[in-house]
Amino acid sequence: MPYACIFVPDFSVEALVRVEPDLRSQPMVVLEGKPPLQKVYALNEKARRVGIEPGMTRLQLEACADLVLRPRSTSQEDAAHAALLDCAQSFSPRVEDTATDTLLLDLSGLERLFGPLPRIARDLARRASDLGLEANVAVACNPDTAILAARGFFGVTVIPAGNEADQLGSLPTDVLFAGENDAKEAMTFVETLERWGVRNLRALAALPEVALSERLGQRGLQMQRLARGTASRTLVPAEPPLQFEEAIELEHPVMLLEPLAFLLGRLLEQLCARLGARALATQELKLTLDLATGWRGEEETKPASPAEGSRNSVFHRTLQLPVPLLDPKVFLKLLQLDLKAHPPGAPIVKIRLAAEPVRPRAAQGGLFLPPTPEPEKLELTLVRISGIVGENRVGSLELLDTHHPQGFRMLHFAPLEPEKSAMKTDEPKEEIQGHVTALRIFRPAKEVSVTIRDGKPSHLTCLANKELHGEVLWAAGPWRFSGDWWERDAWARDEWDIAVENESGITLYRLVRDLLAGQWILEGTYD
Repeated sequence: MPYACIFVPDFSVEALVRVEPDLRSQPMVVLEGKPPLQKVYALNEKARRVGIEPGMTRLQLEACADLVLRPRSTSQEDAAHAALLDCAQSFSPRVEDTATDTLLLDLSGLERLFGPLPRIARDLARRASDLGLEANVAVACNPDTAILAARGFFGVTVIPAGNEADQLGSLPTDVLFAGENDAKEAMTFVETLERWGVRNLRALAALPEVALSERLGQRGLQMQRLARGTASRTLVPAEPPLQFEEAIELEHPVMLLEPLAFLLGRLLEQLCARLGARALATQELKLTLDLATGWRGEEETKPASPAEGSRNSVFHRTLQLPVPLLDPKVFLKLLQLDLKAHPPGAPIVKIRLAAEPVRPRAAQGGLFLPPTPEPEKLELTLVRISGIVGENRVGSLELLDTHHPQGFRMLHFAPLEPEKSAMKTDEPKEEIQGHVTALRIFRPAKEVSVTIRDGKPSHLTCLANKELHGEVLWAAGPWRFSGDWWERDAWARDEWDIAVENESGITLYRLVRDLLAGQWILEGTYD
């Protein structure tokens, strides 16, 4: 039964480099603790070559030039670990969450889907690299051998059945205790083995079992079984929640939209890569910005943490998309337009971006249906128009449950799915007989002065438009309408249909008298 292990060396460094790829070519150190007592928590291989060691203080690091220092970010480590889980579960449904930097996969039966084991191992490493993590991948016939090989060998390693002891023999004994929680006990074991002259797994595997058990007990025998590649155990599959969230903590506050868009682009690429690994898309993006001051705006704000108190506030924005999408460039443009219309108003110190996963859109256009614009381009066009005319003036109309002639509200426009539109076209259509007279509504309505004779309008005067002057030749009405008397915005009106003779001829209008406001309004004209 084959198993694969994915191991990310220097995981804390990789979590930060995943957001800032330019730092991969530089010596980098991750610090932990409160200034000025910060110490080295993790470092990359280039920093080790310079002479940096874990536990060194920040004061000792100042002597090293061209050294990149970054504080540890647990939120970015959580996002990197979630991305690693997405990579593993895109290949196998049985994944063990062994450690923060280590995952174990059961590859049983996957060769028919993904090919031979070496190809699966290479695809796993490539998928992890696409998600921003450079990982070692090892494949073996038992879980512990795969873990040791991934932690000990660089790149992709495939160990055939029966060759476990030979291939693991060159590894140092330190690799057996790489994931131990008790570092003191692990150091004691390593020092004991070094005093015996045992410095690699081949020498440990050659020791007599009885003598090793007398001196190191069952723990020593377990270490020897690991060195020989004969240890066996049951895989413990993990079922993590399906969450897609990326975060970045900024060393310096961001105040302009352009650098903020650059950072958002990176987060969106990572989110879309993770969603794509799970064959998912999103219809909702949630942006959370931690602000550096106690600014309070129209958007929802709250204290970021008890330690920060009222010094920091949180700015929220949510984008609702009409259809499932998976295009980071479209998402970035939508966020740019939204932030331009709703700026946070304060420097930004932390960015969090979350996506709600949904199944991707699967649609096929019909041969006899008119072509419709792509949802991505249509959404960008609507956002641009709303930025010019206003958010509440673009979308689809929804009639309200009222008799008021203006009783409607604007909703976000969502194109009809081809399947539903095709179903509607198959429905029988009722034939419309006779001529339909449409009323063109004036926006805004025209306020007029009306002369009343025998209880009916006889003359019309409009100060805003001289073309609306004229004698009323014919009037039908009034029809009284009222409603919403239980609300403050109650309405009561008398409606007339009138024919007015002016210089351009005879025109039909809808004349309304607002009984509550006491004014006459010309609402529209008939075609």
